[in-house]
Amino acid sequence: MNSKEGFQALFEFATEGIIVSDSKGVIIKVNPAAEKLFGYEHNELIGKTIETLIPQKFAHHHKGIRENYLKHPKPRSMGLGMDLFAKRKDDSEFQVEISLSSFDTSEGKFAIAFIIDITVRKQQGDILKKTNNDLHELSEKLKNANLELEKRVEDRTLMLREAIFELEQNKKEISIALAKEKELNDLKSRFVSMASHEFRTPLSTILSSVALIAKYNTEETEDKRQKHITRVKSSVNHLTEILNDLLSLSKLEEGMLICNPVVFDIVDFSKDIVQDMQALSKEGQTIVYEHIGDDKIVNLDIKFLKNIFINLLSNAIKFSPEYHQIDLKTETSKNEITITIKDSGIGIEKEDQKRLFERFFRGQNATNIQGTGLGLNIVTKYIEMMKGTIGFESEVGKGTTFIIKLPLIG
Repeated sequence: MNSKEGFQALFEFATEGIIVSDSKGVIIKVNPAAEKLFGYEHNELIGKTIETLIPQKFAHHHKGIRENYLKHPKPRSMGLGMDLFAKRKDDSEFQVEISLSSFDTSEGKFAIAFIIDITVRKQQGDILKKTNNDLHELSEKLKNANLELEKRVEDRTLMLREAIFELEQNKKEISIALAKEKELNDLKSRFVSMASHEFRTPLSTILSSVALIAKYNTEETEDKRQKHITRVKSSVNHLTEILNDLLSLSKLEEGMLICNPVVFDIVDFSKDIVQDMQALSKEGQTIVYEHIGDDKIVNLDIKFLKNIFINLLSNAIKFSPEYHQIDLKTETSKNEITITIKDSGIGIEKEDQKRLFERFFRGQNATNIQGTGLGLNIVTKYIEMMKGTIGFESEVGKGTTFIIKLPLIG
């Protein structure tokens, strides 16, 4: 291969186009691959300038580049990273990549160019580039679609959460409504039960007593007649009590009652109440009143307070046995009055104490004693309207103490 024949073989059979030109750019040697590449017949390019193979628009500019290269020759590749075009004999253009070198002989300076048609590679590169661009574009679309999907999922999730929250709220509202309805039904049942019992008993007593009074029409039966008259009066009073409780409850529920404080003497007021209630007490029962504090003048709703006193003292009388003492105490301080009513009656069962102020509620040990179960509920509403509080202490068989605290208005 070191022989002249060997180099000639490399030149002739090389798959790359090889062109040798002199210092003036005249082609002096072309291999078959180059002739085929540019569409020329054998030796047809010999004697033509290199610019013959360059598109017309680049030819003039190329002449300067060629001359400059021969002044400072060095091996280099042309076309890498740039679009380099060549021209065939039929003037069609194609992209090439050229490796350029120079050499000197006794005959002068020469340039040798190795030329590759990169049209297919460029097309593939363009296809690859387009594919990459398409992939990038598709990736961006997928990314945006994914973001949009995530946003839609997030929005749907938020809507679902809001729907669940709304359902929970509706569920709570329905539960509250059902609870209220159940409570109302319970109240209706308890009212019907109370009314049927509490109204029937005194009415039966009145009917039977009136029938007997008609028979006892002689002087000898006067005592019996008076006894039945007393029973009728007692039954009528009980019916009046029931109706008053129902009327008071109705007015409270409808907001027809308002707190209307007036100035009065709490000691005189309490003594009058005690005197009235003492007349209704059982045999041997005594109501003892005590006041603590220098100030006797209060500013409270006198009607509300009277109903509170009467209701609690009536209960004390009702649930205490004969010959027992009932204590009423009022104590004034600078800002409030404390009212204490203590009896030594049957007391309240532990399990009943938490429901004591509910409407129509009767304690387990009070079912055989007359009452509507409304009194304490009405008392608490009066106290609330006067911005006060009520509490109690009780022990079965030993009695109950109610403690009321009311702010002194003015």
